[in-house]
Amino acid sequence: MVSRQLVFNVNVSKINAAPCYCGLPKRFTDCCEPLLKGSKKALTAETLMRSRYSAYVIHQADYLLATTHISQRQYYSKAEILRWATENHWIKLDVIHTTEYTVEFTAHFINSHLKNEIHHELSNFVFENGNWFYVDGEFI
Repeated sequence: MVSRQLVFNVNVSKINAAPCYCGLPKRFTDCCEPLLKGSKKALTAETLMRSRYSAYVIHQADYLLATTHISQRQYYSKAEILRWATENHWIKLDVIHTTEYTVEFTAHFINSHLKNEIHHELSNFVFENGNWFYVDGEFI
């Protein structure tokens, strides 16, 4: 656990001035980092989805679990989320289409076998008690 925290601190110091991983033309510190730290809430389903992508990039499994709707958390484990996040090298996120409660996107990454992959998903979200949550997604 301590080594993960040290790695996280090193990663954040390197990316603070970099464009946000979510693809918006903002610095990470002004975009997704406040959501990941809990100092700001996602205002839309798209904002939550973008922050979740950034969480995968910097291996923030706790945030991913916390932003998954309570009805779905039983299907995910922190260990499995960390495995998926760390075994892939995340390249970019493209948001294709959004509605109030859905986001279609592609996440481009290089897998552990050094093969380029694209994760294409239509994700469903719910707004509950003043917070957005990821519910589920359909692979396209």
